[in-house]
Amino acid sequence: MFVDSVEIFVSSGKGGEGAVSFRREKYVLNGGPDGGDGGKGGNVYFQVDNNTDTLSYFRGHKHFKAQNGQPGLPRNKHGKKGEDLVIIVPPGTQVFEEDTLLLDLLEEEEKILFLEGGKGGLGNTHFKSATNQRPTYAQKGLLGVEKKIRLELKLIADVGLVGFPNVGKSTLVSILSNAKPEIANYEFTTLIPSLGIVNVGDYQSFVIADIPGIIGGASEGKGLGLEFLRHIERTRFLLFVLDIANYRTLKEQFATLKTELENFSSKLSNRPFGIMFSKIDTQSEGLQMEENEESQSLEKRVEEFLDTFGFHLKRKESLMFVQKEKEDFGISYDFNAPLFVVGVSSVSGKNLESLRFLLYSSLKDLNAQK
Repeated sequence: MFVDSVEIFVSSGKGGEGAVSFRREKYVLNGGPDGGDGGKGGNVYFQVDNNTDTLSYFRGHKHFKAQNGQPGLPRNKHGKKGEDLVIIVPPGTQVFEEDTLLLDLLEEEEKILFLEGGKGGLGNTHFKSATNQRPTYAQKGLLGVEKKIRLELKLIADVGLVGFPNVGKSTLVSILSNAKPEIANYEFTTLIPSLGIVNVGDYQSFVIADIPGIIGGASEGKGLGLEFLRHIERTRFLLFVLDIANYRTLKEQFATLKTELENFSSKLSNRPFGIMFSKIDTQSEGLQMEENEESQSLEKRVEEFLDTFGFHLKRKESLMFVQKEKEDFGISYDFNAPLFVVGVSSVSGKNLESLRFLLYSSLKDLNAQK
């Protein structure tokens, strides 16, 4: 089961008490104090593990406590330090205390000290003085630190898919990548986010994220969008998937999605993006026929949509537009407009390779502009 937000209690270990002890040996008269110090309490660490991809473990485990330090011993022997607690989390986990972000855990094998254990108490040997040769007291160990925290998982991906339910996002991810999301012909088939690795050639790849469909009002809690919108906050590039065969117009789909993103996060709504028209195979017969109403209607709808940005299809037969070609002196994009627009059929495979290249090329160009 996918779990992306849990509340847990964590506490570091308590320091051990100092010992009250006096040296007692044969032939040693009036042996002085020799109580050892208590051991330090165990620390609490968070560690990132790429082999973990969910917070489901924490559903059945709510309390996490490092080991207490052991009391001091006679003969000035220190108590044993408490064992540290290492909490394993997947990359992309954030740690909150109420609404305050404490940690943002991203790097593999990253291990960060979160709570320090309590200091062990001093034994009575530390309190010997000229006026007090026989101290009968020692320090108690300091208490550990306890916090109630919230763990949130935000998936780390290069490309995030944004679209209404049942527009072909899961099918696209299953074909482009190694991910196997559930696919069915009804809305909200995708109930949990999924990541897939898209290979480009033998040595290049990028990560694509499929999230549940967004509907109007998602930023206010309608549908499943609000719960999972945060998973595309980390994505560097957004791909808007607009369904050619949907009862909503292309403009309506795009405008609604843009509005919901902006209401959720203005930073997210300003990410570089591309636009993909899905299911163009549903009208492929009309495209192959001579100038009939169906092919004219499809091309006209796409042209009208692009007029919103003042663009025109570069290759009408492929339903493709690229905002700007590479130049010798760098690349400059207008991020208020799509970097590319392309029509794709996941069933027939039309323009799938072009989309793969456009996504990889856009990410590569964005990296060059950092």
